[in-house]
Amino acid sequence: MATRTQTKSKTSTQSRSTGRSAAGNKSVTGSRTAPKSSSSSRSKSNKGQNEDMPNSKFHELFVDQLKDIYWAEKNLVKALGKMQKAATSEELAEAIATHQEQTRGQVERLEQVFESIGQTAKAKKCPAMEGLIAEGQEVIEDTEEDSAVRDAGLIICCQKIEHYEIASYGSLRTLAGKMGHEEAVQLLEQTLNEEKETDVLLTQLAESSVNEEAAAE
Repeated sequence: MATRTQTKSKTSTQSRSTGRSAAGNKSVTGSRTAPKSSSSSRSKSNKGQNEDMPNSKFHELFVDQLKDIYWAEKNLVKALGKMQKAATSEELAEAIATHQEQTRGQVERLEQVFESIGQTAKAKKCPAMEGLIAEGQEVIEDTEEDSAVRDAGLIICCQKIEHYEIASYGSLRTLAGKMGHEEAVQLLEQTLNEEKETDVLLTQLAESSVNEEAAAE
């Protein structure tokens, strides 16, 4: 009799244990399923935001700034040609000529950015670049031809332009990323890297020879 009682007791205990285990599994399964539902909701929400983005004020700001830098680059091509001819140092003249060619490519790249977001490339006058270009012309007029002082002044003007472009492209890249314009991000990143490289080259020219020669004149 004792053996039967023990067997029944074991069976009852195993049954209760199995029931608790099953309940526990259901609880774990339920907790694992919940995040999927949450993730799906976020995905739908983000998708909705991206679809609405072209009609938003944020997107309008992005397009407006694209028009600004598009005007700046197109007008800079001509200005860089004048600076290149005015430079005394062959190294500086070559650096400016190289950047002029890069700028032509950057204009075309901006046109690709416009196309990637379904917009027609349009330019809007950029007062900041207009002023920087005018400053470069003023340096040419106020310095002696074939002088290192002129070269030093041209480097300063070119770097002011580079810093404006770096700020512009960095900001545009960030805005494009926020809106999910991945192709635009890559195109803007490429130009941003070119501007940074040119800025470094100009610094090297100034510190390696131009500033020292200008100070000696």
